[in-house]
Amino acid sequence: MMSSIDTPILSILRDADIAHRLLPHESEATTILEAAEQRGVKPDQLVKSMLLRDMGGQMALACVPGTASVDPKKVRDLLGCRRMTMVDSKHVQSITGYSPGMVTPISVFGMLPIFFDPSLAEFEHINISSGSPMAGVELRFQDLVDFCQPTIADIRRDETST
Repeated sequence: MMSSIDTPILSILRDADIAHRLLPHESEATTILEAAEQRGVKPDQLVKSMLLRDMGGQMALACVPGTASVDPKKVRDLLGCRRMTMVDSKHVQSITGYSPGMVTPISVFGMLPIFFDPSLAEFEHINISSGSPMAGVELRFQDLVDFCQPTIADIRRDETST
């Protein structure tokens, strides 16, 4: 049943010879917590990927652990932009080819700058979307870094901010 899942993301992983494991879901996961529960992993092992855009149209993908939030101001400062905001969910698919929640650093590699918060390195194995709401993919954090070549910088929203 689940073995029929095949997506461009899975093809890229196979073609790049990146070791990975498909983690099927029993039902569509629509939140980080649902996906983590169905995959049997901690929510922070999931990579949350947020698409950002500045006022001039420059875009970036910012990736943080599942329960964290991206601080657009920190990404803006890294890019030297005046203002960055999250791309409206209704535009994510037309820009990336993937619906919100399905975007991964692999799916946008080569299209736009990618940023990883260093806290993603807490786990040796992390989870990204397979490109299908019915499965995730587990792979080594270092393999994802080696493939995507992100800028690693503090882009997490501070928990103590008020």
